Amino acid sequence: QVHLVESGGGLVQAGGSLRLSCAASARTYGDYAMGWFRQAPGKEREFVARIRWSGRDVSYSDSVKGRFGISRDNAKNTVYLQMNSLKPEDTSVYYCATTLALATDPRYYRDWGQGTQVTVSS
Repeated sequence: QVHLVESGGGLVQAGGSLRLSCAASARTYGDYAMGWFRQAPGKEREFVARIRWSGRDVSYSDSVKGRFGISRDNAKNTVYLQMNSLKPEDTSVYYCATTLALATDPRYYRDWGQGTQVTVSS
């Protein structure tokens, strides 16, 4: 339904920064929020952050709060995840997804990107 194109992943040293981008082909009627998730080997998919397209109702997981920032550019149908003070435990595949609900559970997210690898070395 919505094609999501992710970019910005890569390899960085601990303490460094990365900015992930997720460009959506379109926003379907009723879609109002975008989320970021991550999944490391052997672990379940984890909520990272969420934002409405209006810019309101921003939410972060406790593990990234104060270090990561989510934002959006409606003109570009793009959401961003600014990741600062990266730690080795942030190493994961990061996914963006769309939702019609203000949820943190991935089961409430409809369209998903392919994922982009973020690796943080110690």
